[in-house]
Amino acid sequence: MTTPSPTDTAPQPGFLAWLRFTLLWLALVGLLYPLVTTLAAGSLFPRQANGSLIEQGGKVVGSALVGQTFTGDTYFIGRPSAAGAGYDPMGASGSNLAVSNPALRERAQASAKEIAAREDVAASQIPVDLLTASGAGLDPHISPAGAELQVARVARARGLDAAQVRALVAANTETGALGLGQPGVNVLRLNLALDAAR
Repeated sequence: MTTPSPTDTAPQPGFLAWLRFTLLWLALVGLLYPLVTTLAAGSLFPRQANGSLIEQGGKVVGSALVGQTFTGDTYFIGRPSAAGAGYDPMGASGSNLAVSNPALRERAQASAKEIAAREDVAASQIPVDLLTASGAGLDPHISPAGAELQVARVARARGLDAAQVRALVAANTETGALGLGQPGVNVLRLNLALDAAR
């Protein structure tokens, strides 16, 4: 004859105990924790918590975190976007096309031909970030090489010295948090700085 173990004889919690436990954790993790983190973020990092919005003349012109479509010779042009009709936060996604996909290859070749003609360079000189969309399709940055490729065109179209345009590129080049990650040029900030430099 075996002796029952303590766990066999211990009273098992009933349904109400489990329900109280679930409601407690739901309140803590589902309500209290998000409330505390949201209030802390709003207090410690108000600009970032509100979308890193960029204002000009009291009017919101965009976010430092989301790219915008720019056209024309007077502006730097960002990465292609696969998000909706272009940089649509509600349609954020990559193209999900593999490198081997003929549609991606055709799109990249068409973009390379267009950029080569616009910038008056060989297609082999075009940095890859100007030909490919980011994972979410919202990236507001281009590489310093992608910006350098466009300096001559923008300087010529605006009647500015190339060195002056390069200085604005450098002033709007960012690195990741704590200096980690690849440097990137924020296209919206750069184009706004160009407009202000007229």
